[in-house]
Amino acid sequence: MSSSDPEKLMLKADKLTKLSLTRWSADWRNATELYEKAGGLLICFNIVITYSDKFFELEFITLIGSSLVNVSVSVEAVAFRYKKDNAKAKEAFEKASKGQEILSSYPFVLKLKIPWDAAKHMESAAALAKELGNWSEVADLYRKASELYIECGRSQPASDALAKGANALEDANPDEAIRMYTDAATFLLRWGLSADQCKAVNSQCKAYLSAIIVYLYAHDFKQAEKCFNDCSQIDAFLSSDQGRCACQLLSAYAEADIEEIKRVAQSSTISNLDHVIIRLARKLPTGELTALKDETAKDEEPLDENDLT
Repeated sequence: MSSSDPEKLMLKADKLTKLSLTRWSADWRNATELYEKAGGLLICFNIVITYSDKFFELEFITLIGSSLVNVSVSVEAVAFRYKKDNAKAKEAFEKASKGQEILSSYPFVLKLKIPWDAAKHMESAAALAKELGNWSEVADLYRKASELYIECGRSQPASDALAKGANALEDANPDEAIRMYTDAATFLLRWGLSADQCKAVNSQCKAYLSAIIVYLYAHDFKQAEKCFNDCSQIDAFLSSDQGRCACQLLSAYAEADIEEIKRVAQSSTISNLDHVIIRLARKLPTGELTALKDETAKDEEPLDENDLT
């Protein structure tokens, strides 16, 4: 069986996961490696590309355990995506993710980055579902990727995965996009709480500002304001650059000052946030600000000149 055909790699991997008279247990370790090759996910540190009449060849070094191993394979063997078969590539990434999940449950397997790899594979599958226009799968796969990141104890990537899914669904399914943005903000607040417990003040303040930006991007000013008020109970955030930046953003929103919002979004404080949050901030404001200003004015109590209390 040729190792240069990703479809044959998929078939071989599928056979390794199925029981038969001669195979009494699934071989997920070898199957997962085949799925990863077929889907185009190998960790490359140094890539040298040479060309012959029939195919490109990739020679790279991949880190396995504590040893560097030289690997050389043809492009056809590495990826469906080079063949522009996104549907098959998505399937390969999903199966590779499942394989990494199963491997992580084996007590005798050295767990290097298995849950993390499972999450990355699932996120790749979600991105391909977006390219294919499979919108229901986009939501499901990005949510699954987020859950896998949480299993790794990584709230920031979990939030990023949800934000990416929400961004992809803004036109196709705006209600689900709002739900995913809200969940993304929740994960950021959890990250901030974890950072607080670890005395990581800078990470904590970044997490809180990021959550506020996500709420604003989802055009939920009230929730963003509530989040700011809650976070401001923490002196470290209130006196931080991130706290001042959040205050400036909310003030600009309250005044419906589009130019000020854009100016703050370009600030160095926001530029030091995660790249997913930076992209959201650079797109602010979203929605109509005039209605927001009118609503804010209604919420303010009129001044009673005869009331001296």
